[in-house]
Amino acid sequence: MEKVIRLATDKGVVVFTKSSCCLCYAVNILFRELGVNPVVHEIDKDPEGKEMEKAITRLGCPAPVPAVFIGGTLVGSTNEVMSLHLSGSLTKMLKPYRSLS
Repeated sequence: MEKVIRLATDKGVVVFTKSSCCLCYAVNILFRELGVNPVVHEIDKDPEGKEMEKAITRLGCPAPVPAVFIGGTLVGSTNEVMSLHLSGSLTKMLKPYRSLS
């Protein structure tokens, strides 16, 4: 749990993924289209990946991947991110983390 929390609070937008997850890919593309370059941690490539997956679930994420943290706070998985996007709230949450390019 400690590793997940440390990584989740290290940068503004953090996404825990698995390399073969299409929903993870879609969420990362959405962030890039909104001008944000999230820090991505592929837990299936981490030796502690299984423990990280359990920790993400214990933190309250309905699905272990993608697990999205913005400003160190757990936002949730795909459904929560897409709901925020459709309501217009996601853009506001991401404003401090947008690239200047």
